[in-house]
Amino acid sequence: MSLRDIPVRTLADAPTTLAELAGDKAMLIVNVASRCGLTPQYNGLVKLQQEYGPRGFTVVGVPCNQFMGQEPGSAEEIQEFCSTTYGVDFPLLEKAEVNGDGRHALYRELTKTADASGESGDIQWNFEKFLVARDGRVAGRFRPRTEPDAPELAAAIEGVL
Repeated sequence: MSLRDIPVRTLADAPTTLAELAGDKAMLIVNVASRCGLTPQYNGLVKLQQEYGPRGFTVVGVPCNQFMGQEPGSAEEIQEFCSTTYGVDFPLLEKAEVNGDGRHALYRELTKTADASGESGDIQWNFEKFLVARDGRVAGRFRPRTEPDAPELAAAIEGVL
């Protein structure tokens, strides 16, 4: 099964897959949280969506409450926060576990990918980023402190477009 075919649910609880959600676009999949010191990265994610969206790219946010309870809200609260505070217009999936026994199937696949230093495995914190090419291949993994406007992330996005 391709990464793009793994069943996921939207924040509105509709069943889908990444292929249905994003079509043939390249994606940046990010585990997000609204009460984290890194939450302002939403600004940069929105900018990535605006800049690269017309070229066949989308950000996909995956709310996660596994890191110090920093995403405690309901789906409605998360949607409201993201849209009113940051103007998020990219797809958001249902809240999911990214580590541990309850790790979502999507993250079981994503965490097999190593970062630039060669380290794979568990998600370190909120706002870890995975770049997925149009063919479903994971083209890069960027740790939480890599800002959305980092040159290495922009170069990787350009490389898959």
